[in-house]
Amino acid sequence: SPAVAVRRSGHHYHGASSFSTALPAAAANNDDVDEDEESEKPANRYADPNYPELEFVNYDDPNYMIDMGIGDDFVTPEEEARISSALSPEEADAAVEEMREDRRRRNDEFQFETYHASALKGGDSFRGEWEVYRTSSFLPGQEDRVNEYGMPSLVKAKDVIRMVSSGRKVAVKAESDRRVDGERIVHDEVEYIEGDGKDGAASASKDESEKAKEHEEFEAEIRSNKYWPDMLGPYDFRGEQGIMCVGNAYTICDAVPLSDVESGAAEIDGPFSELRTELGIFHKKMRMRLKLDYRIKDSDKGTSPHPALSLKAMTVCREGHERWPRYDASQTNVDNDATAALFGPPGAAGGLYDPPPVGCDEQASRYMMLDLEGGATVLFPHTIDQDPDAFDGNGWVTSLDWTPGLIRYQVDRKVLGGTKIKGLKTLELSEVQGADADTYRPSDGG
Repeated sequence: SPAVAVRRSGHHYHGASSFSTALPAAAANNDDVDEDEESEKPANRYADPNYPELEFVNYDDPNYMIDMGIGDDFVTPEEEARISSALSPEEADAAVEEMREDRRRRNDEFQFETYHASALKGGDSFRGEWEVYRTSSFLPGQEDRVNEYGMPSLVKAKDVIRMVSSGRKVAVKAESDRRVDGERIVHDEVEYIEGDGKDGAASASKDESEKAKEHEEFEAEIRSNKYWPDMLGPYDFRGEQGIMCVGNAYTICDAVPLSDVESGAAEIDGPFSELRTELGIFHKKMRMRLKLDYRIKDSDKGTSPHPALSLKAMTVCREGHERWPRYDASQTNVDNDATAALFGPPGAAGGLYDPPPVGCDEQASRYMMLDLEGGATVLFPHTIDQDPDAFDGNGWVTSLDWTPGLIRYQVDRKVLGGTKIKGLKTLELSEVQGADADTYRPSDGG
């Protein structure tokens, strides 16, 4: 079944599937609804008896699922019956599939345009401080260094890297009447080494020779590690590529197949030798991103047709839109809200707002949770099994919980298991008033 993007907002829960461009109208606002019909509807498990006047969307309602394009049905029964009565079975099947594809393509366009306009701010630049962590799994002489729970150690780099990031549209040849089919998004990320405090940004001093060496090494690393396709197009947002956006959040992904994978094998399927995923939340002029870089350890190469992927590096990106996120405290004429929101005390209040399911105890032991400066908490696997039979094919999840202002956001990237780990199952965004988060924590198990 296709991937789904879900947005759950405070008391009023919204859903937006990967095949829909609009939220459904609240049935409670329809004055023509028959009262008897309303009374016969099944109880909605999302409703809050303390707030009877609020309309809650029931994700399990079949009518809702069709309206939002969740599942395999992209055509309502009424539409299908109308088509079937006018055409032969073969013609009807072709017409229905054409309608389905048209809806998929309209959603492709919606996702593509939303990602560029919202997550990338229409091609503007983001200036940020990148905090890099490496795991002991790939440090010489420390490959087997784990704690009592089997988790590798995270080693934080001494200094942050100051980066400028952007994503711009470019034109490509396309035989299509849809404008976006002739467009692609190209991402650029370069290190900023000339600032020394320009634009009011705070900066740390470094020895020039050390700085030059770090710059050279990091530039080499950043060029070799992509978290997106070279030319990101609208068709990449169908979930299979691990790319999608919902509300104030998005995720992108890139992977490298094992070298011995048969020629012509689908790029969306593993096993992979490298997997890189990114999860981000943006709010006003701020953006926080989590980059995860997975590789096969040398000791695991050749041991299985589906070798496990281990976390090599994690990067936390704290960024400002067309400005640096951290300002000198002495400069009182600039807005320092971003500095507090991105670099304040670590950890989301009370831990993850809505802890997602992580499988059995053995699979749960493959996860790490970390509190980050700026009131954020992240959950992610440090080891991902690519064996289709591992954990009965159960998938994996990465979560980022951050409160940049009055609203608290948690985004969950849920992927499939086995060789399908690149493909999204769902991308879910929860939104709640930060002050109300403890009172209204979900109880449905994520």
